[in-house]
Amino acid sequence: MDNKQPTRRRAPATVAEVNSYRTPGRYSVGDGLLLVVNPSGSRSWLARVRDPSGKRRDIGLGRFPEVTLKEARDRAAEHRKVVRDGLDPVVEKRKAANAIPTFAEAAQRVYDERKSGFKNDKHSAQWLSTLKDYAYPMLGSRPIDQVTGPLIVQAVKPIWLAKPETARRTLQRIGVVISWATAHGYREHEASMKAIKMGLPPQPKGVKHFAAVPYADAPAVFAKLRAEPETIARLALQFTILTCVRSGEARGARWDEVDLEARTWTVPADRMKMKTEHVVPLSDSATAMLRQLHASRSSSLIFPGLQRRTSKPRDDKPLSDVAVTKALQLVAPDATVHGWRSTFRDWGAEETNVASEVLEKALAHQISSAVERAYRRGDLLEKRRQLMQAWDGFLQNRSAAIVSIRGAA
Repeated sequence: MDNKQPTRRRAPATVAEVNSYRTPGRYSVGDGLLLVVNPSGSRSWLARVRDPSGKRRDIGLGRFPEVTLKEARDRAAEHRKVVRDGLDPVVEKRKAANAIPTFAEAAQRVYDERKSGFKNDKHSAQWLSTLKDYAYPMLGSRPIDQVTGPLIVQAVKPIWLAKPETARRTLQRIGVVISWATAHGYREHEASMKAIKMGLPPQPKGVKHFAAVPYADAPAVFAKLRAEPETIARLALQFTILTCVRSGEARGARWDEVDLEARTWTVPADRMKMKTEHVVPLSDSATAMLRQLHASRSSSLIFPGLQRRTSKPRDDKPLSDVAVTKALQLVAPDATVHGWRSTFRDWGAEETNVASEVLEKALAHQISSAVERAYRRGDLLEKRRQLMQAWDGFLQNRSAAIVSIRGAA
């Protein structure tokens, strides 16, 4: 008898029967599944199949009893299906062993290989954070060989017009990750960036200003936003509009920065564009929102991102810029989140007599040192508090609040 052939046995019906095989040899369990008993006493599974050319293939399925009889049968059935599909099961197993990385894993490997070549730490950090903020929500968990042109279009489309420069950088960095994956054999073809751009609307040339809602339309847009079902992204957008801060400052807000009794929110210098601490007076609506969120908080972040698998609030990462941008696009498709700061500035100039320096201070803009000294008086916060309350009233069609701040320069 050819010792390479398995000893013919009745196909066992139970684990106990399989467990009874102790003499070295190969035991048929049916449908090409073999139990191999080695002289050492160890036992393992083999699946015997024939590839599309008719060549016999023996494929290891793992050790018994770690791999149960049922698991071995299931794995053997998977290999037989691969053969029925006209593929070589050994080749396919090797492919599976050389696991295809996800887009996020590939991006991290590209970053690790390239980071020493970045011109400075800021550029290094921005390279990966751009992908995390704008590409990962759509592409991060997908195997790199399944990242298609249409998916890339979906990833960058929300910011393509709202943040043209950022969108172009994001697309360029996605292309770098795709090229790396192709060079390392994880993809057969690169994605055509030219074709992807054909799936996106033309970006206006020479745009330097963020598209803003005309201030006369602001109350209607804000009312439309408040009428939408409440989500953390829409609340974050409302808070950003009410406080007139930059999107990143609002999204990164933490509970330990807020004093609900004093009705202030102190943004630390390291999260401000001008690297100077900024105290934001909170209007009635902003305070009410924070009180509501505080009662049910489950993160140190006020507007936390959500875990992908559980949708639970994260403590280490805020809500994404894309989520807030999408919330705005539903009610004002042509506007940008940052543009609301211009809306506020136009309203302040047209509808109040507040000094321009107070408006600039409300926006945390840098002003001259002489003026800065002149406005470092104890009533500056109170003037800004009145200003923000008037803005709150304007957004919600309480016109009396606007009149009360005239002459408050």
